[in-house]
Amino acid sequence: MIDTPDGLTAEWLTRALGASGLLDDERIAEVTSAAIGTGQMSENLRLALSYDRPTTLPAAMVAKLPAASETSRATAKMLGSYANEVRFYQHVAPKLPMRTPDVFFAEIDMESASFVLLLEDLAPAHPGDQLAGCSPDVAKIAVDELVKLHAPLWGDPLVGSLEWLRPDPANEGWLLGLLPSLWDNFRTRYDTDLTLDVRRAGDDLFAHLEAYLLADTGPLSVIHGDYRLDNLLFDPTPGGTAIAVVDWQTCRQGPALQDVAYFIGAGLTTDERRVVEETLVRDYHSGLVTAGVRDYDWDRCWHDYRRGTWAGLVMAVAASNLVERTDRGDQMFLTMASRHARHALDLDAVGAIAD
Repeated sequence: MIDTPDGLTAEWLTRALGASGLLDDERIAEVTSAAIGTGQMSENLRLALSYDRPTTLPAAMVAKLPAASETSRATAKMLGSYANEVRFYQHVAPKLPMRTPDVFFAEIDMESASFVLLLEDLAPAHPGDQLAGCSPDVAKIAVDELVKLHAPLWGDPLVGSLEWLRPDPANEGWLLGLLPSLWDNFRTRYDTDLTLDVRRAGDDLFAHLEAYLLADTGPLSVIHGDYRLDNLLFDPTPGGTAIAVVDWQTCRQGPALQDVAYFIGAGLTTDERRVVEETLVRDYHSGLVTAGVRDYDWDRCWHDYRRGTWAGLVMAVAASNLVERTDRGDQMFLTMASRHARHALDLDAVGAIAD
């Protein structure tokens, strides 16, 4: 199967989209592509399509392929990231009211982890900027949208029946053994740029790492796992879809408030977060209750939110070591580490591990 941009020819696209039922007698006459996005775990291209006859079929779509970097590709294969995303679009996305791109074609070779996704082009919607952060109003849109992911599958038997959604105990053990060395590498690589907050929070986390990684964190739902501004599309046009969510390579069964804490901790500056975070989380909790989630009170929600603040620091430490290194990536991981560390310290997140 193809897994590089030069394989996305008019002939291949005609066969693929014909097999998926999008094309009938039409053929794609010409295709041009341009790289989009800033992701390091895969390649994303916008395809401009022309057909051999007048049609109402899409004039553009987005193709997602494995990363060109062998480091990133090997990490994705090891973690099952590409398979997760393909399966999410095939099995979970249709059951959610959350806005995600429509899928025109999805294929993966499980042994090699080669894959291709052809997705709806949501332009003029554009991604947020993880480095710049967002306003409290945008944060509210993003956090409220998480109710549409978490509530429908809260305790749903579907979550337990899909083996690929369940965290692999072997991976948990692998992370427990690997993360301390990644933390050492992180501190060495960014030594001159690390704040005291990052050093202190990191030391707190890694002193309690086993309790954090191996705790029973139910109730569980499906979580995105990397819910941040770079993976959210915002449509500026009047009447457009306010937000759509992409990049499902880290989706899994997990504690819902991890997504909430991860977004708020990364997306807002520290000063703005301190002012609005409780309101954002209370509104999210109210949304869960309105959507039918029961036996999950505010105190438990806030406790889980505090505990969820560690997820961003773990992501910054791990991902910076396991994907291709870039200048923007270094800036992003340092920014994330700084914001998430201060977040965890502000909320005594180490106490939430011990509770």
